[in-house]
Amino acid sequence: MRQIALSTGNSGHVANCISKLPICSVWYSAGSELPACSVRYSALASCISQLPAYSVRYSVQNSHRKMPLFFRKRKPSEEARKRLEYQMCLAKEAGADDILDISKCELSEIPFGAFATCKVLQKKVLIVHTNHLTSLLPKSCSLLSLATIKVLDLHDNQLTALPDDMGQLTALQVLNVERNQLMHLPRSVGNLLQLQTLNVKDNKLKELPETLGELRSLRTLDISENEVRRLPLMLAHVRTLETLSLDATSMVYPPPEVCGAGTAAVQQFLCKESGLEYYPPSQYLLPVLEQDGAENSQDSPDGAINRFSREAADWQNRFSDYEKRKEQKMLEKLEFERRLDLGQREHAELLQQSHNHKDEILQSVKQEQTRLEQGLSERQRCLDAERQQLREQLKQSEQSIAGRIQRLLQDNQRQKKNSEILKSLENERIRMEQLMSITQEETENLRQREIASHSLLSAAAMQQMLTESCKSRLVQMAYESQRQSLVQQACSSMAEMDQRFQQILSWQQMDQSKAISQILQESVMQKAAFEALQVKKDLAHRQIRNQIRLIETELLQLTQLELKRKSLDTEMLQEMISEQRWALSNLLQQLLKEKTQREEELHDILVELEAKSETKQENYWLIQYQRLLNQKPLSLKLQEEGMERQLVALLAELSAEHYLPLFAHHRISLDMLSQMSPGDLAKVGVSEAGLQHEILWRARNLLDSARVQPELKPSKDEVLGVLEPPAAPQEAPESVRPSAPPAELDTPTSECVVCLEREAQMVFLPCGHVCCCQQCCQPLRTCPLCRQEISQRLRIYHSS
Repeated sequence: MRQIALSTGNSGHVANCISKLPICSVWYSAGSELPACSVRYSALASCISQLPAYSVRYSVQNSHRKMPLFFRKRKPSEEARKRLEYQMCLAKEAGADDILDISKCELSEIPFGAFATCKVLQKKVLIVHTNHLTSLLPKSCSLLSLATIKVLDLHDNQLTALPDDMGQLTALQVLNVERNQLMHLPRSVGNLLQLQTLNVKDNKLKELPETLGELRSLRTLDISENEVRRLPLMLAHVRTLETLSLDATSMVYPPPEVCGAGTAAVQQFLCKESGLEYYPPSQYLLPVLEQDGAENSQDSPDGAINRFSREAADWQNRFSDYEKRKEQKMLEKLEFERRLDLGQREHAELLQQSHNHKDEILQSVKQEQTRLEQGLSERQRCLDAERQQLREQLKQSEQSIAGRIQRLLQDNQRQKKNSEILKSLENERIRMEQLMSITQEETENLRQREIASHSLLSAAAMQQMLTESCKSRLVQMAYESQRQSLVQQACSSMAEMDQRFQQILSWQQMDQSKAISQILQESVMQKAAFEALQVKKDLAHRQIRNQIRLIETELLQLTQLELKRKSLDTEMLQEMISEQRWALSNLLQQLLKEKTQREEELHDILVELEAKSETKQENYWLIQYQRLLNQKPLSLKLQEEGMERQLVALLAELSAEHYLPLFAHHRISLDMLSQMSPGDLAKVGVSEAGLQHEILWRARNLLDSARVQPELKPSKDEVLGVLEPPAAPQEAPESVRPSAPPAELDTPTSECVVCLEREAQMVFLPCGHVCCCQQCCQPLRTCPLCRQEISQRLRIYHSS
């Protein structure tokens, strides 16, 4: 009898296995006289079922695998996933064979669909080799789903143990767990009564269970490349064992020399140790082969031979069809892989082109971004420079305004403390009392003709107007008379019209003479004119007006600075600006009170003059008006005394005109000032320390400029041109200029914060803001900038 050695390391060609089947399957019955040829389906099915498992070509890269430190559930690759889906679909097709092959799919556990497929479609062969399995049975699955499996191939995995209920696979004939990590075999393996091949090669087994002796149909056992040193004594009861593969040199029991002698020697040794008589396996194979085919066996030997021939031919056809389908599937797989590879290459080219295009776009975007960032940084630097320059200008303006405010405050204190002003006021009062005496010469020199000439001009205009109106009226009357009388009354009408014209002219001359006499004798009008001229010529009133005008200008500049700081979101020196504005507001209110007080004093003087005047004196107020006009101005007096024009202008810029008499009395010139000290000015009568230093500094600057440009140096005989006198200024006085250096805001103009069209003209008190025009300020009750209640409004008149 010829044996078929089925092992993973020595798998023959399919055709050779098929050619051996008839010889292996013919047995002679020992109980009958005639040789009864019976075909055993179980042996045939065992060989055929093993062929697909062992005909799959695979290569083992590593004969010994190392166990990883941690078993992690690996995610299968895309190719492995596609292969699993393909194999599952192939197994479910109509007319498919009894094989489910899910090998090389990188599985960490057998999917639930494989168990369901084996259970529903009654699969007989399950091939799961070359995966990453750590356990055979996943959760929520049962081994009863594999009850029909005859061949189970699990080699090249990472199994550490088999399920304890492995004995439920009662139909299992071939179990291959080669190259795994098994530490032991379950005791239930003894329940696999139909198991014929058990391959546990290259594992980590140290012993075999005693239940292995219950495998009555076991024909091949491979335990090589393990740590097994002793064979169980119960193995002697396995009478069908034909092939036993083990490591003879490392065996302890049986001895190495017995193990090296072959399977028969080992079985004889174990039977002798167990007290059993040894019989060759050929005597026990017939019952094993008859066990599965008992239901289909018949009494006739010829029928068995024919049935065997038919079944062999059927299996041969089925296997041929399987091989053809397998080759066709392999070709389809190769074609699919080729198309897949071609698609992947095209996808890679498209991806590369997309990456290149994306890189170009990113590079252009990066360059554009860099250019924009450079432009933004440059613009930011320009803005920072402009902002810094504007801050410097604002700082200089604030310093200039602070200096001018300080000087205004000093001037105010100086005017309060200056006794000279009181003396001058007293002298002015005495002088006004002396005006009561009117001489005959002043009466004769009264410029009545000049005043009358002005009146005659107005009277002539009125006469012409009356003449024209009368002419038109007379023309109308003549026209009416002509219509009534026509030719007969023409001469008489003309004579009458001449007479009437003469009468109208005489009336006009009478009216004109009456108007002239009335104007000349109108004392009330004369008094009002004198009062207006006196207020205009008064030195104290003029100084107060100039200071009010200067404070209004400073308040306007402070309001502009405050608005600029709000637009720039800067809060530097904001508190200082508010303090300066409040100080200027308080000073402005005080000056307004002083102005009102001075006007009242002048009015009292006028009342006193009126009370002391002679009631019968004719043209009294006209004489006073002429005397005030004929009074010699201070500029002429200083010119007579030889004051330098630049020195007078210097004192006027510093609002120190009241010191002009002192400088004229001591005959101080610019050359003398350049050599004087603040103490010398104090001795002269200039008491303010800041004013002393400012006068000396400006005098030296003027002399330095004169040295550079000699034509600017004044001569000693140069006198004053036109300067406002302290008591009788001209009708159009020059505006007092600030003493500080000119700021950036030379012409302070600010638009109305309400309408944003007209110029700001109103000062709000007590806050001091200049932010509204005259039209918009009427309905306002609070300041638009600081929301403070408005107690007083003051109109600003800008001089051209």
